Amino acid sequence: MTEEAMLAGLVAGQEKVFDYIFRKYYKNLCIRANAYVQDLDKAQSLVQDCFVKLWTKREEAGSITNLSSYLSFMVRNRCIDYIRKTESLRILHDNVKYESVEIEFEDILTSTSFEDNLRHLIAQLPKRSRLAFEYSRFENLTYKEIAEKMDISNKAVEALIARALRMLRKDLKPYLSTLVLPLLFLSLY
Repeated sequence: MTEEAMLAGLVAGQEKVFDYIFRKYYKNLCIRANAYVQDLDKAQSLVQDCFVKLWTKREEAGSITNLSSYLSFMVRNRCIDYIRKTESLRILHDNVKYESVEIEFEDILTSTSFEDNLRHLIAQLPKRSRLAFEYSRFENLTYKEIAEKMDISNKAVEALIARALRMLRKDLKPYLSTLVLPLLFLSLY
């Protein structure tokens, strides 16, 4: 199948053509993505995201002049965005992790009122966010394991946990000025 035919079929919304494009380019794009992120599962997820975007914006595919290059750049940009995001989160985590704290951790961690409040807030999270959060923090499951257990994508797991953390941070803001949030969850259960 020529590239022009593939692009025309894609613009026309032909699923068989999209499937052909996916099968033709997927493996090499995963190898390329893995070179950036050094995690095959994440690389596959990022490449799948690119194919989803290609399908949802298929009407614009008529302006593509070189499909292989277009997909390569799409994957490259998606990987760079992912790396920037994770690097920012790592820096933030490292800064919070090593920040000096002026009060005794033990006093707060053993405070039953704090723990009761935290358990109450976790229980109030939306069911799927709470479940993903508990799998991650209390059962130490990876995003991939959580995704399999909940029958959802890794991206959905990331979104659910981010939502839970956002809600908890908001309600626990008074404690966050003096505590490192990840340490709090280690003391529970």
